[in-house]
Amino acid sequence: MEKPARTNHPMHDIISGRWSPRALDPAKPVSREHLASLLEAARWAPSCFGDEPWRYIVWDRFIDPDSWQRAFECMVPGNQAWAKNAPILMLSIADTLFEFNASPNRFGQYDTGAASENLVLQAHALGLAAHQMGGFDPDKARSAFSVPERYACMSMIAVGHPASPDILDAGLKEKELADRSRKPVESRFFEGSWGIPVKIA
Repeated sequence: MEKPARTNHPMHDIISGRWSPRALDPAKPVSREHLASLLEAARWAPSCFGDEPWRYIVWDRFIDPDSWQRAFECMVPGNQAWAKNAPILMLSIADTLFEFNASPNRFGQYDTGAASENLVLQAHALGLAAHQMGGFDPDKARSAFSVPERYACMSMIAVGHPASPDILDAGLKEKELADRSRKPVESRFFEGSWGIPVKIA
């Protein structure tokens, strides 16, 4: 299902067309070729000092269902209700220290978010659906998958092939079909100083 953003100003279709579907085809795996493209897109994100602080753990339900299930069990029930159909789950993880000198890296989470945005945009370009989630237990994920303490567990990402919203229960289907919206530009983007709306028209 396509649900392009109704934008106030022109932007590339790859951005306006990307959204976070919940309806995923449970029977269709994500190919290794497509997975490689997603990870390559993340790999080429910008980062402070070129440190590449991101790490990802990938679970494929069609290849390693037991590990996938352990990742699935880290999610909150509201996300489990639809992510149960995802062939691929991922965990994005940010290094809190610079690799080259072990000093604190306050940009690590920012840079990991950039890598994840590259990944989900590439998913959209390939006709896949990717949905990032904050609704999971990071401590449980850390313990289940031996993530070292210096790394911050940031987001779970479900990836799969789009399916009809009819696959979802009534409440989730309503969310799937709801209009997309964003707050006005002037409420989030300032010019010159804090709180002064940027003038773009």
